[in-house]
Amino acid sequence: MLDIKFIRDNPDIVRAAIKNKKGKPVDIDEVLRLHDERKELRQRIDDLNRQKKEIADARDIEAGKRIKEELQGLEAQHAEIEKKLVAFLLKIPNIPSPDTPIGEDESANKVLRQVGEKRKFGPYSPKEHFEIGEKLGLIRSEKAAQVSGARFTYLMGDMAMMQFALLNLALKVLTDEEILKDIASRAGLKVSTKPFVPVVPPYMMRSAVMNRMARLDPIDERYYYEKDDLVLIGSAEHTLGPLHMDEIVPEEQLPIRYVGYSPAFRREAGSYGKDTKGIIRVHQFDKLEMESFTRPEDGYAEQDFLVAIQEHMVQMLGLCYQVMGISTGDMGFPDQRQVDIEIWMPGQGVYRETHSADYTGGFQSRRLNARVKRADGSIEPLHMNDATMVAMGRTLAAIVENYQEPDGSVRVPKVLQQYVGKDILGA
Repeated sequence: MLDIKFIRDNPDIVRAAIKNKKGKPVDIDEVLRLHDERKELRQRIDDLNRQKKEIADARDIEAGKRIKEELQGLEAQHAEIEKKLVAFLLKIPNIPSPDTPIGEDESANKVLRQVGEKRKFGPYSPKEHFEIGEKLGLIRSEKAAQVSGARFTYLMGDMAMMQFALLNLALKVLTDEEILKDIASRAGLKVSTKPFVPVVPPYMMRSAVMNRMARLDPIDERYYYEKDDLVLIGSAEHTLGPLHMDEIVPEEQLPIRYVGYSPAFRREAGSYGKDTKGIIRVHQFDKLEMESFTRPEDGYAEQDFLVAIQEHMVQMLGLCYQVMGISTGDMGFPDQRQVDIEIWMPGQGVYRETHSADYTGGFQSRRLNARVKRADGSIEPLHMNDATMVAMGRTLAAIVENYQEPDGSVRVPKVLQQYVGKDILGA
């Protein structure tokens, strides 16, 4: 949610954000009118409360009754105005950062840098991950379809081992301050290198709380159980973000960093016909997600640090990738700046998005009422970042496609071999 003062001072910027982020129309003039009306009503209520106290001291019973009745009417009006105003404010998207590309969709995304060299496969053509995985018995999509339906899969044997290898490697990076110091130094960032706290979060959450996270819509992308008013999360950040809901955090405790491991559940509405084979676009996958809370002045640097951590992980796996600045028409509703990493998939001959880093500033925290108490006693919204550490399915697909051999085998990246216990999958 945007600060109403920001909206009043920058109405044209807000209108541009609604247009560029393809948001639902919002009458900003009406928002400002309601704000003024609410402010006037609050002043009248406060004045009457002062009069009420004076009359009570003077023991004027009749005047007290008149003021009580007037107060009840004004408070009802104030509640109604407040309800209308909040409904408008919840529809206004976050303001994109100045360096966010402006465009209608993903075609306007900007390549910020490319890292690594695409592997040359010589005379043979690389296969897609699902062909290799099914042949080696590591991916069983047909049986999963019989059991659960389309877009589900079984990961078997060494593939399951490699998923847990990725988890162990990633947690080692995120909980080791010396590694984090090295990442920050190589990225040229002056940030805290405080380690992440591992969390196994709830996999379901109340719809109202997901709405406060500004992640409930589009609701047709979610699995929602109306009877229980519970939504299956689409990422661990959905339940990591509210960890400081309705709290005031002392400034000296910041930054606070969490890393959550959970399944992610997505209906993939509107994606039918896309990636119907394999483990790229499924209804359920596992994901390791970073979430951080900082002072406002540290928000952008924190996002840059999270991206540097993501790049470190991909580089350890020896994969070629590109970093993308996401455009206004492709970024999320609560995002102020979004940066994605796309890994080269030789079997498909394209870069595919595997990581996202979303800086939301104070947008989510205002909705969550998550605040920081500064050293001078002032209180303001925390600033929040979330970022993928490992999206398991897509990362496994990238490894299989990049480490395949002509005989149909798949090498295990060296950095994972100690966890997998072998250097060839399926051997």
